[in-house]
Amino acid sequence: MPKLPAEPRAVKIAAPQQHGPAATITRRAADRLRAGHLWVYRSDIESLIPPLGATDIAGGALVTVTDSRGIPLGTALYSSASQIALRVVSSETALTREAYLVQLGERVNAALTLREQLAPDSAQNNASRLIFSEADDLPGIIADRYNDIVILQLLTQGTAQDDVRHILTETLRERLHPATIIERPDPKIRELEQLAAPSSAPLYTNDQSDPTLTTVFTINGLKLNYDAASGQKTGAFLDQRLNYAAAARYAKGHALDVCTYQGGFALHMAQHCDQVTGIDASRAALEVADRNLELNPQLKAEVEWIEADAFEFLREYEAAGEKFDTIVLDPPAFAKSKRAAEGALRGYKELNLRAMKMLKPGGTLITCSCSHHVSPEEFTAVVASAVSDAGRRVQLLEARGAAPDHPAILTLPETTYLKCLTCRVN
Repeated sequence: MPKLPAEPRAVKIAAPQQHGPAATITRRAADRLRAGHLWVYRSDIESLIPPLGATDIAGGALVTVTDSRGIPLGTALYSSASQIALRVVSSETALTREAYLVQLGERVNAALTLREQLAPDSAQNNASRLIFSEADDLPGIIADRYNDIVILQLLTQGTAQDDVRHILTETLRERLHPATIIERPDPKIRELEQLAAPSSAPLYTNDQSDPTLTTVFTINGLKLNYDAASGQKTGAFLDQRLNYAAAARYAKGHALDVCTYQGGFALHMAQHCDQVTGIDASRAALEVADRNLELNPQLKAEVEWIEADAFEFLREYEAAGEKFDTIVLDPPAFAKSKRAAEGALRGYKELNLRAMKMLKPGGTLITCSCSHHVSPEEFTAVVASAVSDAGRRVQLLEARGAAPDHPAILTLPETTYLKCLTCRVN
């Protein structure tokens, strides 16, 4: 993470001669950057200064960031569309595009070296996150590996550009030797950033006539299908890898996996349970989950998939008096924005309250949240509120987060997004 200069003494300093674009930000935002945060919201920009000869700042430009006194704070990528208007990429000022690209190549190599150090047994796991945006000093860039396929996401106006694609493709190809590198956009982010759709053709393939777009990868020894042309986000939820394994250790009896997606928790629990029921609102996801089940004939449990809305399913089953030994709650992010956090907390409470009422005495609840607008403290508090309303005695056995290949930045709380609580419900 780029280290920003400590706040100097309050001396009036004239703003430097500025030939490139610049942004003046509020004191509140400047204090956040000095404390190690990396984002500036649009509401915290006091003024934008276009480069000489221009009338505005182009989306994706590198912008020198200064406080209201003209004291420089570093260089950031500017977005003309997102509410996160500036993402700091360097403590240097007036950083050129050429210098940024050099730093980008160095940081990609550093990220890949870290993943080599973190890599688990390759026979059990050949899928991982390779680049994790701000956590690797590479804002707006995500890369995942699924066996011999590498998936890129370029999430900002400053990174969804051909020069960035070229450096990423060449570095990943030289370091990893994949069969295919392909860019897959996140539709929601693309809309927020007003980005054009990237080419559907691979950025690299070792077989131009028949590029590899599907593969089978392993996670914790289980085999899973991956199709680069379909699926949610970039594919499986790799951040849950160690939480999947933990769930397998705790699961017993009849297990329910709510929002199973492609069967991640369900298939892991099927190693030890007698019966597993996985529910999801997406028929397409459940079809992949069923194919994943077929890839793992060694699983002992009887597995059933049900297409259903999570809230409706839990209301129905609770009313019918259904009971389970293990329940996993892994819903999609309820809070897409800070304004949505209050509604998200209500949703989390309802799911957890109903799940607790459906657990047998001594049952296990594994409950997750991936909303970065809901803090670990807020999520724990809402689960505790559900405990109180359910009238159950609950012991917290483990509080977990994302796997190590999804590192967090201590000064950027938004990167601590995944919460996973394992509870014994008595």
